[in-house]
Amino acid sequence: MSQISANSEDADVGAAVRSARERRGWSGSELASASGVSRAMIDRIERGASSPTATLLGRLAAALGLTISNLLSRPAAPESGVLRDGDRPTWTDPATGYRRRQVAATPAFPVDVTEVTLPPHARVTYPAATYAFSRHLVWVCAGTLTFHEGGVVHRLSAGDRLILGEVAECTYENEGDDDCTYSVVVAPA
Repeated sequence: MSQISANSEDADVGAAVRSARERRGWSGSELASASGVSRAMIDRIERGASSPTATLLGRLAAALGLTISNLLSRPAAPESGVLRDGDRPTWTDPATGYRRRQVAATPAFPVDVTEVTLPPHARVTYPAATYAFSRHLVWVCAGTLTFHEGGVVHRLSAGDRLILGEVAECTYENEGDDDCTYSVVVAPA
């Protein structure tokens, strides 16, 4: 977790977490209990005073019964028609530089699609609960991705795709010296 000054991206993430928590009718303490994230940290995130790491965001989203894409999707994104590259919502993990760019995550489209850039030597782990209520497909577009699916390790190159199997903790790892770009397609289970 990094302590950084609030900017519009942090405020958007904080507002999204608060809104999702309130839609569930949960207090901050209830979200803390369900996610394993401290109440104080949730408060800092919701105020935009701290930016969550990708792993922490995954824990919050899973506790709320959402994909990270659904948690971060902005209501202003058009549900049909063209979405220009520069208008795609982007979120960057302050700890690793991992960058998520939404392609599609609207109630009107049956799957969400995210483009991810994982910097060299970066590693992001999501808890099994992140995958409990959805199906995931990972498609490597550039670079090499070492994907840990529970105890199984997959080495994926550009053009390779993986459909996740049983629910397990998963780690995305870039062991190379160049960025790895991949797409994640998430569909309801």
